[in-house]
Amino acid sequence: MDIIESDRLKSLPPYLFAEIDKIISKKRQEGIDVISLGIGDPDIPTPDVIVKELYKGALVHENHRYPSSYGMPEFNAAVVDFYRSRFKVDLQSKGVIPLWGSKEGIANIAYTFINPGDYSLVPDPSYLVYKIGTMFAGGKAFEVPLKEDNDFMMDLDSIDKNISKKAKLLYLNYPHNPTSANASLDFFEQVVEFAQKYNIIVCHDNAYSDIYSGSGEKPVSFLNAEGAIEVGVEFNSLSKTFNMTGWRIAFAVGNTEIIKSLGKYKTNVDSGVFNAIQVAAIKALNNYEELVLDNNQIYDRRRNSVKQMLDKIGISYYDSDYTIYVWSKVPPGFTSQSFAKMLLDKADVVVTPGSAFGNSGEGYFRISLTISDDRLEEAIKRIKGVV
Repeated sequence: MDIIESDRLKSLPPYLFAEIDKIISKKRQEGIDVISLGIGDPDIPTPDVIVKELYKGALVHENHRYPSSYGMPEFNAAVVDFYRSRFKVDLQSKGVIPLWGSKEGIANIAYTFINPGDYSLVPDPSYLVYKIGTMFAGGKAFEVPLKEDNDFMMDLDSIDKNISKKAKLLYLNYPHNPTSANASLDFFEQVVEFAQKYNIIVCHDNAYSDIYSGSGEKPVSFLNAEGAIEVGVEFNSLSKTFNMTGWRIAFAVGNTEIIKSLGKYKTNVDSGVFNAIQVAAIKALNNYEELVLDNNQIYDRRRNSVKQMLDKIGISYYDSDYTIYVWSKVPPGFTSQSFAKMLLDKADVVVTPGSAFGNSGEGYFRISLTISDDRLEEAIKRIKGVV
């Protein structure tokens, strides 16, 4: 039997982090000590209070049946309370839907609203799923360059008006992966005006909203902007905030009609999030202030340590106090990929080349802060030894 993939699947580039995993595994099989600063997967354990709540929820037999794609009422209420407390945003419970991680929702909203030939507006560099989800839905991703001299904010005025008129979705992500840039409320208000002008649905990925320096300003929600709830939705995740990447629990909030449509799609392709995980997520959301504080103290220490070591080496970086990444500039004489390859070959250190996130990421590389302090320090020392 001939197994023939669809043209859409064939057109996909190899998933970067899967390729990185293969390289790391091969080297480790050869007995080489590889340190990975590539993938943003928190090494800090999920807090015990959340794990214990999962156990309790799993003992309830009723939770073993098919869950609703629209979520447990208790979970949705906890999300509403969280947004009211954390962002001072009032949601309706019908404006909430749980997700199997925000990655799933970000991809599926393209299927929900994109017709073949429609455009989505995607930041460059960015999380690859914005572009890939659009492509799988038959649409075209129009990439909008993010430039450091504009603090990696999307320049909405630079977008061709003819493209904007054809666009159905606008993807945003602040605090931003990979650059770690953070957006102001003023910027989000400009986004709302733009969306209203061109009748575009805004999809804001807010996965890093609660990873910030203890001395810095808390990131705002896109939904803090006046009129935002009329034009879009926000994806939020428990993965990075509560060290729950493997749990696959997130949610989308915002415009109730958009959420209803996303739910209509999801009811046909999945059967909702395991109720016991939703129960554990409720415990996390209800205790976010305490749990976020512990996390951020660790990331603050690591972020400052990396910056100090990069200063000594002479590698420059975008100075930010947000996310779990440090967005650094490639030394002269290298491309993003050649520098990453050199570090892997000569220092056994994995970093993510900026070009993997889009053409505008060329000239940069991303360092993830999701390994222990001593291993992080060792990795930077190795980089120093070969630069």
